[in-house]
Amino acid sequence: MQAVNAWQGPGEAAFDFRSDVMTRPTPSMLDAITNTSLGDDVLQEDAVTVSLEQSIAELANHESALLVMSGTMGNQVGIRTHLTQPPYAVLCDHRAHIINYEGGGVSTWTGAYVKGIVPKNGRYLTLEDIKPHAVLGDDIHGCPTRLISLENTLDGMIMPLDEMKRISKWAHESGLKVHLDGARLWEAVVAGAGSISSFTSLVDSVSLCFSKGLGAPIGSILVGSKEYIKKARWFRKSIGGGTRQSGVISAAARVAVNETFGSGQNGEGSLLLNSHLMAKKIATMWTEKGGKLNNPVETNMVWLDLDAAGVSNDDWVEIGRQHGLKLMGGRMVVHYQISLEALDKLDKAMDLAMSGKFTSTTTSEKNGQYCGQT
Repeated sequence: MQAVNAWQGPGEAAFDFRSDVMTRPTPSMLDAITNTSLGDDVLQEDAVTVSLEQSIAELANHESALLVMSGTMGNQVGIRTHLTQPPYAVLCDHRAHIINYEGGGVSTWTGAYVKGIVPKNGRYLTLEDIKPHAVLGDDIHGCPTRLISLENTLDGMIMPLDEMKRISKWAHESGLKVHLDGARLWEAVVAGAGSISSFTSLVDSVSLCFSKGLGAPIGSILVGSKEYIKKARWFRKSIGGGTRQSGVISAAARVAVNETFGSGQNGEGSLLLNSHLMAKKIATMWTEKGGKLNNPVETNMVWLDLDAAGVSNDDWVEIGRQHGLKLMGGRMVVHYQISLEALDKLDKAMDLAMSGKFTSTTTSEKNGQYCGQT
């Protein structure tokens, strides 16, 4: 039996709306891997990794950078490096990745108090949201705020550059550090919100992801000052993040930045823009059928209000499966490898969901009937 070369195309990824990490690495990434350097990154001897770190640091207008295995590792190492002496508290959006999707890492690894703030506008934090929750004085009853962690994009929505400027200026004047979870910052830039450096130069540290949206098989990067990254390298090592022949990771990551994000500060020629246009088309498909959205579509995410449509998450996943799609609740994430055929299938899936004619197997079994759905 002939082996299948999974590098030759997106395959199932073309029909997978669960996340933009579902992209398949490309043949050009494989070619880069086969021609990469094979030095030891723990000893900082891998040429391709060193080159990647230098180029991303320059792109972000910072002194230094550090390759990490994931966005979670980037955030956790980044935050730990800032927090040097307890007691300390971290402020972030209540929906933030660091508080909801990183296994409680900030509290576990640092012992910090993490407070999630609900933005009054429902979209992004403002300085007015943050100020009342910051503990800046010497009153020993409170846990002093030491770090503000922002996220851009968050749930596919952009924190405007002007608001980030206001928050960062106030934070630094107040003696606070600012970390940016920029896993999907590429998306905000391509959407026209500002250049990479216009965002990243505002903060003390930023994590950028190579596998979300950009399509690399693995990897993120943490960016900051030279002294900050020197210390971060120590923390990365302590949790097993030091790698030996890291060139196999860095080579694909460099291709992902150059080919998927595009060139320059604003991602000229980016492959991401089409996913934004496709997301808007999906939103229109849904609303024209009478559906509602939970969030505005600003980049590559569409949030379907399944409750308003009377469709459960499980039923929506099953409807998708029957149409050859992989779905995960009402969050639809469009990546650059989603196919036009997938949109046609999604259109039919939406028709069935909105028709009220779909009966889940679970419901039928409870009624002692079999509806023929598989």
